[in-house]
Amino acid sequence: MAVLTSACDLRRAPVLDPKGPIALAERDLLFDAFYVMMLVIVPIIILTLWFAWKYRATNTEAKYTPTWANSVKLDAITWLIPTVIVIAVAVLLWRSTHRLDPYRPLESKEPPFDVQVVAQDWKWLFIYPEQGIAVVNQLAFPAGRPVSLRITSDTVMNSFYVPQLAGQIYAMAGMQTRLQMLADQPGKFVGRNSQYSGGGYSDQHFEVLAMTPADFEAWVARAKQSGAALDANAYTALAAKSRANPITYYSTVEPKLFDSIIDKFRHSGHAHDAPARR
Repeated sequence: MAVLTSACDLRRAPVLDPKGPIALAERDLLFDAFYVMMLVIVPIIILTLWFAWKYRATNTEAKYTPTWANSVKLDAITWLIPTVIVIAVAVLLWRSTHRLDPYRPLESKEPPFDVQVVAQDWKWLFIYPEQGIAVVNQLAFPAGRPVSLRITSDTVMNSFYVPQLAGQIYAMAGMQTRLQMLADQPGKFVGRNSQYSGGGYSDQHFEVLAMTPADFEAWVARAKQSGAALDANAYTALAAKSRANPITYYSTVEPKLFDSIIDKFRHSGHAHDAPARR
């Protein structure tokens, strides 16, 4: 029985086991689209089997009409039902796309918690501007408080994704994208790069910790005790290609490091000129 039910383990399908309002809304949208599609697929399967049985070679009682050319009733069913389904799916996606806009701040009594995210080869750097610390491959924040992420890349295009808390969004050099997420309760999750970015891609995942306020304060204090400073020289060494990086804490961060990472691509002329959304 354990072998037969192992495929139903939600730990292997985090999209179906959301732990925050954004991931929950995205899962519900997935289910809604699935149910609408079933309105087409199930009748097609049933009719296919019914036609095959009714018009089998041995059924001599089936009506034979070799001069049949058209049917208003069949044309209406063939065109109107798919049209209604397409309109229903379009309305569903339009409303959900605006409701789940990754740039749209979450409604909450708690102020948003700001974190800056930098994709590198092949690791993730998280900068906490309010706390003045930085961490490699570990994203921690208070549970129940909206998290507002500013995301960029210091290499090729990556894709930031925490399946149980928020949707996927790209990280691009010289630009920034935004993502909002919230964890309903304390927990430990997995984040990853969901776009292939080279040989170390398979190791480019990170730990996500939603913590109680007291635990988060203790986590910040532990990071500040690391004694490592993320200045310009340390960042240059960190940005070099490396695989399977351990979680690393920095007690201080070079001022405006995140903005300087974006600006260096703009000044080199490699970046898109369009202004990033704020």
